[in-house]
Order: sequence, then C-alpha cells, then structure tokens
Amino acid sequence: MLYILSSLQEYFGPFRLFEYVTFRAGGAAFTAMMIGFILGPSTVRMLKQFRAAAPTRLAGLVDEKFIDRNKDKTPSMGGVLIIFSITISTFLWAMLSNPLVIVFLATLLTLGALGFLDDYSKILKKGGVSGRTKLVFQFLIAFVAIYFLDACHETGDNLSKLMLPFYKVPIYIMPFPLAFLFSSLVVVGSSNAVNLTDGKDGLAVGCAIFCTLTYAAFSYLCGHRVFAEYLHIPFIPGASEVVVFAAAIMGACIGFLWHNCHPASMFMGDTGSLPLGGVIGLLAVLVKQELVLVIVGGVFVIEALSVMIQVTSFKLFKKRVFLCTPIHHHFEQLGWTETQIVVRFWILSGIFALIGLSTLKLR
Repeated sequence: MLYILSSLQEYFGPFRLFEYVTFRAGGAAFTAMMIGFILGPSTVRMLKQFRAAAPTRLAGLVDEKFIDRNKDKTPSMGGVLIIFSITISTFLWAMLSNPLVIVFLATLLTLGALGFLDDYSKILKKGGVSGRTKLVFQFLIAFVAIYFLDACHETGDNLSKLMLPFYKVPIYIMPFPLAFLFSSLVVVGSSNAVNLTDGKDGLAVGCAIFCTLTYAAFSYLCGHRVFAEYLHIPFIPGASEVVVFAAAIMGACIGFLWHNCHPASMFMGDTGSLPLGGVIGLLAVLVKQELVLVIVGGVFVIEALSVMIQVTSFKLFKKRVFLCTPIHHHFEQLGWTETQIVVRFWILSGIFALIGLSTLKLR
C-alpha cells in the first residue's frame, strides 16, 4: 500500500525510497515487530479470558516430575498475534499487485485458520482435530498454493527443477505430477516439523527467525537477474517482493518472542506453528532450494526425525530410542534446563542457516 508513495517522489524526494524492496522489507519487519510488542499484553489478556490454555502435550506420556504444570495455565493460540502482525505489515509495505505475495499471504491465513480450529477444538473438547483430518487439509492447502504458485508467470517452469545443494544446475527435471507432489510434501513436512518443535518457550519461533532470514536472502537473490546468473540459481522475476513478506514474518516472530521467551506469557499453538512452517516450506519451493531446507531447518528436521525414529522403533521392536520425543524433551529428561535447550538449539539453527547460505557460493 505504501508503495504508491513512490509515485509522489517528484513532489517529495524521499518518497523514492518506497521503490526499493530493501527499504520496504525493513519497514515491514519493524512494523510487524512493533505490533507484536504493543499488542502482546492485550493478546495475553484476551486469550486468558478466552481460556485458551490446552493441557500439556506430555500429559500421560512421561514421568510427572518432568511436566511443568504451570504451563497448563499459560494461554495458547498466541499465533493469532503473529498472523495479525504479518498480515497488517504485508498490506502496508508489500506490492499487493504481485501475485506471489498474494499466494504466500493466502497460504499463511488458511493454514492459520486450520491451526486455530485445532486449538479451539482442544479447548472445547480437549481433543482437537484428528491428525488424519488435519493432514488432509494441510495437503489440500498445499496443493492449492503450489497450483497458483506454478500458475504465476513469474515462476515459469521452475517447479519441475530439482536442485541439489552445492550444485550449479538442476540434477533432475521432474514430471509435473511428481514435482507437484514433491513441492506439496515440502510445505506439509515443514509445517508439521515446526509444529513438533513448538514445545519449549521461544524454541520454535527463534529457529523460525533464522530459517526465514535465510530464505529471505535466497528470495532477494533469485529476484535479481545479475545475482541469480552469477550464483547459478533460478531467476524469478518478482521474487524479491516476497522478501517484504519474509521480513514481516521475522519482525512478527521477534515481537512474539518478546512475550514467548522463558517464562512464556503465551504459546503460539498450532495457530502459529502450522502457518509459519508452511510458508517457510513454500519459500523453499519458490526459490527451488527445497533440499537446502534440510540443512537450514536442521533443528526442525532433527525434531521430526526423532519422532519418526521413536515411533518406528516402538512399533517394530517395542523399544524406545529416546527417553521422550520430540528430542528436546529427551534432553530435558537428561537434566538440561529449558533455557539451555532453547539457546543451544538456537545456536544450532544459526549454524545450519550459515551452512545453507554457503551453498550459494560453494558450487
């Protein structure tokens, strides 16, 4: 919306700044962050009045001595603040005429609505939406998002390209059905991986900041023809505008982290984790760096793999590999404090992000 001010630069020179993606990205990040700072306390009060607190996920799974019952009183569904911050900031600072921005914003809102429904049903029925039903709707949302992403003129025929980290050229050109399914799996897998990581104060949202920052850099470079050709990555006209959306995500996450750090005033719940993970996966699909997401989102991958290994081992051999999963609970039972777990996982997330960025040059 504010982009239109650039048309008035002949009357006031500084308005030309609104032409630049970098300036608007900074404005989007700052706006979303301030919305989180300012509206956080009122959001906490609203959620408490709404009684938006769900029983801890560990109830009945591990020894009671490892469960902090004080968290049962902390309101969930704080993801509404993240989604609101991102949406308002995007409307203010992004070029809404860019179809890529609309696809990302729609994906955020629909996955957020799914997460909200799940959180709300937990409050009403203490059960939530069944895992199978939630997975079906996640795939449905991902299918629609990928379809419109592929239909955008800006993305061309990039959907079928499979890029391997540290390689200059695509290693395989996938047939459309396979490319469509693969891209959807990336979105849904990322969405669920962030959801599994959301178990400690500030853990998921902090790691999401590193992931989003990395893919914001990828998006900016893919949207610049000279940089894209030099780095041997797909050139996607208009992809740099998605940087404004990604910056809004980072700002919203920082604003939410102010209230979510230990001891948390509120949790994001599925309302926040499902859309955050989904749009990070969609960013990876846009810039054709899906496999790099395994590196950049290393913490999320480890969390998801720990659950898969635990379930498989128990079903086949009736033995547990970890004391508890996701793996951050394993370290908790080993005696790590919550702050140690979160900060150490943040450090790992930062390292993974740097390795992911290094794939741009080491080809």
